[in-house]
Amino acid sequence: MKAINAIRMGGAEVLPLVEGGKGVAVSNGVTAGSWSAAGGVGTLSAVNADSYDENGEVIRQIYHGRTRRERHEELVEYAIRGSIAQAERARDLAGPRARIHANVLWEMGGAERVLRGMLEGAKGLINGITCGAGMPYKLAEIAREFSVHYYPIVSSGRAFSALWKRSYSKVGEWLGGVVYEDPWLAGGHNGLSNSEDPRKPEPPFGRVLALRQQMRAFGLGDTPIIMAGGVWWLEEWEDWIDNPELGPIAFQFGTRPLLTQESPIGDEWKARLMQLEPGDVSLQNFSPTGFYSSAVRNDFLRQLEGRSERQIAYSPEAVGDHTAEFLVGQRRRPVFVTPHDRERAETWEAAGFTEALRTPDSTLVFETPEVSREVLKDQADCMGCLSQCRFSNWSQHSPDLTNGKKADPRSFCIQKSLQNIAHGGSTEHNLMFAGHNAPRFKSDPFYSNGFVPTVKQLVERIMTGR
Repeated sequence: MKAINAIRMGGAEVLPLVEGGKGVAVSNGVTAGSWSAAGGVGTLSAVNADSYDENGEVIRQIYHGRTRRERHEELVEYAIRGSIAQAERARDLAGPRARIHANVLWEMGGAERVLRGMLEGAKGLINGITCGAGMPYKLAEIAREFSVHYYPIVSSGRAFSALWKRSYSKVGEWLGGVVYEDPWLAGGHNGLSNSEDPRKPEPPFGRVLALRQQMRAFGLGDTPIIMAGGVWWLEEWEDWIDNPELGPIAFQFGTRPLLTQESPIGDEWKARLMQLEPGDVSLQNFSPTGFYSSAVRNDFLRQLEGRSERQIAYSPEAVGDHTAEFLVGQRRRPVFVTPHDRERAETWEAAGFTEALRTPDSTLVFETPEVSREVLKDQADCMGCLSQCRFSNWSQHSPDLTNGKKADPRSFCIQKSLQNIAHGGSTEHNLMFAGHNAPRFKSDPFYSNGFVPTVKQLVERIMTGR
């Protein structure tokens, strides 16, 4: 195994090990500070981070506003206060010289306001900003304004080229590195383009090499690339280390830090990670963001799969094959479906899926009354946690705060689900993000007999290469 040496990133020498940011209270000040103290780069999440009361207890994010706009303002305030609190904790743990980054999703609600509020309130505590989930063109100018380095998250050289040409070339001195997040291997939301097949993964080496070649064309041959997704033992990546074709490479670990003593996730989540089998993690397209995301296939996802399978097209008038009348809703208003689809719908209704929910695509999905009421309540309780959301039809970019479409019941309230699981909720009935290597916890002897390491022990183990 080659020696794993420090590299220069963001103006400092660090181990080439980066903690991946996981939003909604999972990557916090304790995990980031501990990772940084061990010599790598710790990353706290500024996506709905926890804040604390005078007794040090977590303040649960409960919304009191009567309108979505009022609740959105509460959400932004929660996010700013929480990210500042986590930055303070991280710096206290890591010390003045350690490298602390904060992770922001550009497509989260109020992203620019949260980012500016955090950097203003945590001046001198944060060294870098990682940002993905969209095309964050304004990231560079905000980083320069607050004298921090920025680290865009991309899934292709083409995406980075667009960012560089439009914006980053004007603020190149603050570019600390580029995170390549593999769209087939990384956990959470992934940047699959329309031309890429979620069922046909491409090896990352060629894609990262293409990114490096693009960066060299811009004079960025010495700027580190951070490989994110699918990294477990570094001996499996030995041909990437000190490879002159690839240039300086660091490795990001998102899933593995979940299973540490410092990780704030509940015991049920940690135990579930140790039980995963190959095939238990999959890409799915139910997210209200519109992105594919990588998560554990549990009852929560199976319910969404079933909902979409119980789906038929309809027309408000008899047209073409849509000749069979079907009555919908409490008022039993007629729509028209195919005779075959009416038979299917009647079968679902007989099985208890009696509520037909309309989608933006002129289809009906069938659910139980209990689940239907929950869906409608979650849509009504929207607080605008995304810049735009297909589940609730929220959009912060339009004058009327809607995306102009019907809310889509085939999706879900991601804020509610991630808040629930981050604070001890069920791992079966909430979204459980994970990278595709998560089933390796069960087979890796490092975790035998239920061993849960400290962050320091995990970093030391990673540095052995195996």
